Amino acid sequence: MTLVSVAQVAYLVAAILFILSLAGLSKQDTARRGNLLGMVGMAIAIIATVALALDQSERPWAVTALLIACVLLIGASIGMYRARTVEMTQMPELIALLHSFVGLAAVLIGYNSYLTEGHDAMHLVEVFLGVLIGAVTFTGSIVAYLKLSAKMNSKPLTLPGRHALNAGVLVASAVLLVWFLASPSIWPLLIMTVLALALGYHLVAAIGGGDMPVVVSMLNSYSGWAAAAAGFMLGNDLLIVTGALVGASGAILSYLMCKAMNRKFMQVILGGFGGETGGGAAEVTGTHHEVSATETAEALSRARSVVIAPGYGMAVAKAQYPVAELVSRLRESGVQVRFAVHPVAGRLPGHMNVLLAEARVPYDIVLELDEINDDFPDTDMVLVIGANDTVNPAALDDPGSPIAGMPVLEVWNAGEVVVFKRSMATGYAGVQNPLFFKDNTSMLFGDAKEQVEAILAAMPARV
Repeated sequence: MTLVSVAQVAYLVAAILFILSLAGLSKQDTARRGNLLGMVGMAIAIIATVALALDQSERPWAVTALLIACVLLIGASIGMYRARTVEMTQMPELIALLHSFVGLAAVLIGYNSYLTEGHDAMHLVEVFLGVLIGAVTFTGSIVAYLKLSAKMNSKPLTLPGRHALNAGVLVASAVLLVWFLASPSIWPLLIMTVLALALGYHLVAAIGGGDMPVVVSMLNSYSGWAAAAAGFMLGNDLLIVTGALVGASGAILSYLMCKAMNRKFMQVILGGFGGETGGGAAEVTGTHHEVSATETAEALSRARSVVIAPGYGMAVAKAQYPVAELVSRLRESGVQVRFAVHPVAGRLPGHMNVLLAEARVPYDIVLELDEINDDFPDTDMVLVIGANDTVNPAALDDPGSPIAGMPVLEVWNAGEVVVFKRSMATGYAGVQNPLFFKDNTSMLFGDAKEQVEAILAAMPARV
């Protein structure tokens, strides 16, 4: 059996492992196994690719081996450093930045393939589409990174006629493709690249903070299709399969996120949700009631059922560890404690689940929106820690609200609600929350971690 045949078998095994990895990642209790399968599959793919490159290289074996080793060493060093130093709150922007690398790689591979390979029509189409998808992914991911890391305003960029501008870029790209096929030249490819880079920037810049979880999964899908396009240009079957898996899974995740927000995918792309509150929204007025950590501890000592609704603020404050301690203390006292996790809590799908797992919160008490919403009327107390838009009753009560129709955690139906916030500022979507002014809601201002620790210190001995 030739080395090429062995590599193809290795690619098949790796592809199967990637599929099993995605299946494992769909459930919390199998996620660790899914990650392990994915790592094994990637190791097999890398080894097979390196062996194939060494066998087919036209350079001396030692030169090729040295170049590959240098690339792997640089990449592995950067990856290990970032994996060890990145905070969980920085994961969304890190993932967005990694997506940009995939897009940039697709662009560079496209140009290299055009300059070094033949110019038959099918290959030219692969190059053109690969560069187009890669360029859109690159700048779109950069903008997502800047927004998620607060280095760029999260409000949507609403240029006059922005939809016509996007459509115009696509039409121009189609015309450039015809030119590229009729008379192969670097110029239509260069012009299209500039237009695609601008399109990627504008697409994500026009999307507001409230839709960023969808944007992250959407860019994940884009990066997958960019990788698949690179696979076609390189003639690498595994890259095609892997890119298609990532692209399809990202598209499915985007659909699920949109469904969780009661929005259509095209509304996310074109709507600019997450900016200023729409003019038709009802004005939110009232007086909020402030509570102390000691008073909250006393209320918890009387409660028999407690639900905790976490949000991005919990991640920023790194409050998951004292929250886990609070849960442990309450459960030891016979209190029923559960978590209510909204599908788009945080700025990354599954963000809250990862944080809670990191703090060793039991999986069986972490429930999704549709599993716990009906239980709030029978709940004595809800602690809303760093969440805002996902617990906003305006989504159900105010047809003019920008988040109207979005499924939310109906925490206000509980006996008592305590909201942990730094201030009365609006959430990431820029929408005011009437929950803060309800009669059964109290506001606990300050750093979430410090306030939870203060609650632990003030809890009566019997709790």
